[in-house]
Amino acid sequence: MRALVPELLDLLAPDDPRAIASRRDLARINWVMRQPQIVAQALAGFPAPASLADLGGGDGRFLLQVAKRMASRWPGVKALILDRQDIVSARTRAGFESLGWSCESVAGDVFDTLPRIRPDIAIANLFLHHFDDAALTKLLAAVAAGAGGFVACEPSRSAFALLGARLVFALGANDVTRHDAVASVRAGFTGRELSALWPAGEQWRIGEDGVFPFSHLFAAGHV
Repeated sequence: MRALVPELLDLLAPDDPRAIASRRDLARINWVMRQPQIVAQALAGFPAPASLADLGGGDGRFLLQVAKRMASRWPGVKALILDRQDIVSARTRAGFESLGWSCESVAGDVFDTLPRIRPDIAIANLFLHHFDDAALTKLLAAVAAGAGGFVACEPSRSAFALLGARLVFALGANDVTRHDAVASVRAGFTGRELSALWPAGEQWRIGEDGVFPFSHLFAAGHV
């Protein structure tokens, strides 16, 4: 059963030194978990979009890593980074521009911003596990109503992933990251838990499975 507890990074101001360090930790953890590769491989099954939104995209560095893997087949995409605050750096924006993509930060609550922008495809990386099932049902309904495709890569709720989370200190992770890594695995997913929350009655092709060693992948596209 999923167990949700507040994650420390969510409670810190964006410019708090511990938050800045934790976001650097997350970039390393994403690399170790192979999250950019996993998401890019899932996106390869979709037609090229005009816009691609990252829900809870933070500082935009994750979406930039995905964009680097997709830009040759998906030229001129508009990258939309949805988060509570605009913390996307000029360097990250320049990274998108160097790929021939544009970049827009959309600050606000995802339940307000997502219906407004209606991206062609949305992704989520280590984001959905922050929500309980009631909020997830609402969020996934909003995604299904406003996007033509969706890919989410979340923590796998497994003993092996929990062991990995407890070892993030070996990457030099700070106290915020060490706490949040364990919390995220305990709030993560297994089996077809996300599929069960996806809105019924729509014509969607859905896939969901664990990705060794630490990830859980969900993908949905219109049939």
